[in-house]
Amino acid sequence: MNGERLDDLQHERNLAARRQALAALVGVSPRPGAQLRYVSRGRLVIIGGSRAAELAPGLAGRLKPTVVLTEGAEEPGMPQVPLGGRSLQIEGHLGNFTLRLGEKSTPGYQRLQADLVLDLQPEPLLRMAVPPPGYLASADDDLSVATAREELEQLVGTFEKPLFLQLDAGRCAHARSGIQACSRCLEACPAQAIESAGETVAVDQDRCQGCGICTMVCPSGALQYQVPRVEEALEQIRRLLKVYREAGGEPPVLVLHDETRRQEAESMPPDHLPWEVGSPLSLGLEFWLGALAYGASQVRLLVEEELPAGVEAALALQLEIAGEILSAMGYPREAVTRLPSDARMPVIEAARFAPCGDKRQLFYLALDHLQSQARRTRPLVQLPAGAPFGMASVDAGRCTLCKACVGACPGRALQDVTEEPAIGFLEANCLQCGTCTRTCPEQAITITPRLVLDPEQRNRRRILHREEPFECISCGKPFATRAVVLRMQQALQGHWMYQDEAARRRLQMCDQCRVVDLARDPDAMARASGFHPGH
Repeated sequence: MNGERLDDLQHERNLAARRQALAALVGVSPRPGAQLRYVSRGRLVIIGGSRAAELAPGLAGRLKPTVVLTEGAEEPGMPQVPLGGRSLQIEGHLGNFTLRLGEKSTPGYQRLQADLVLDLQPEPLLRMAVPPPGYLASADDDLSVATAREELEQLVGTFEKPLFLQLDAGRCAHARSGIQACSRCLEACPAQAIESAGETVAVDQDRCQGCGICTMVCPSGALQYQVPRVEEALEQIRRLLKVYREAGGEPPVLVLHDETRRQEAESMPPDHLPWEVGSPLSLGLEFWLGALAYGASQVRLLVEEELPAGVEAALALQLEIAGEILSAMGYPREAVTRLPSDARMPVIEAARFAPCGDKRQLFYLALDHLQSQARRTRPLVQLPAGAPFGMASVDAGRCTLCKACVGACPGRALQDVTEEPAIGFLEANCLQCGTCTRTCPEQAITITPRLVLDPEQRNRRRILHREEPFECISCGKPFATRAVVLRMQQALQGHWMYQDEAARRRLQMCDQCRVVDLARDPDAMARASGFHPGH
């Protein structure tokens, strides 16, 4: 009975603590962001055959339908445009769709504007997992006029939504000098709202539905979710958990949910602390570990069981990374989970750090605190491919120390060493984006996903590759590496300008000495000016 009584008392304390914690956040909301406005006047294009023509008259009124007839004969009484074998392309979004029939440079080209599109083809024209707002697809021949009218008329009017994302192009690891590397956000986005744009990516804010998976997978923090920003979210969680703890509650399960799962989250046991966010998928490793560091016993993501394939793969990878990191520190892998789990963190001292800094700084703050509280840790965590942490290695037999990789590295993990011919590496900065491997002309670099838990080792620059400098045979000044000079000699050994010994010796001189020696040799000057035997 005593045990049951203690359980009842703790249950009551948890319930009271949850009430106090949630009350502490009443009126606390993320700073308002910019808004995007859609204006839909009801211009509707229905794409399909006879079924489209049948539906159209019943939708007229508040809606103004035009049928793009893919097959069958025209029927009188409604605006109809026979496709007639022409291609059909759609771009745009609610209030601003453009449909192109045929090719612009060919006869019969036609352009239609619409606020809404109802696609009744067996295979819809737009096949992304999350189509743009205002585009509805239904291959159901039983779609009723009443159902279609109800759904479409809800999309007539003026609507606003937040600008969910902010892009810091300077941090983006997508490409350097025309060489593409990181494409995590493009692969994960279910709305195809992100595309390549040269050195960086571009976000179509009109198409973006705000799921936030792109910000979860972005290794550098170039894509940031705005409602809320991760540092604001962590500050709220720190406050929430502090009030809960001081009110006598035991370390709770933090349940992340959106407004559609509010009732489910609030009906959970009192040691489950619900926290509503625009999209649980917008918060990733830095938030999860931060919440555990602030005292949550578990982080539970209350998301749909069936997610679009790209989103599902991205989330699964991030959860696997979190599990590997937690396991290496002796914590339960399922302390971050999307499914019900009995796994709980041991009681640790709650972190006191303020959630300041960028994505990676926040991650390392949380990681270092959790490691300091762990009873046993492995020094190194091997991570799955696609993880945003890791090391780079250089094949000394291939590397010429051209340092193209240093100039290309978006995270500044690869660094120039001014004291000697060498390449330095700071593992804490490595994004595992692959820019260096694609940039290296000698294919001398490989990358390996992993995480060094010791912060001192992780933040210490180490030398990946060094060579003895080659000294100018004239003045003695170091000007290149031996490997570079040797490769230059090998590459030019058949060149007509380097057939005599004096010319070959100049390859072993620095730039200044080479010019001086060349000026002292009239024959060499003549050859350099364009004259050579045979001219």
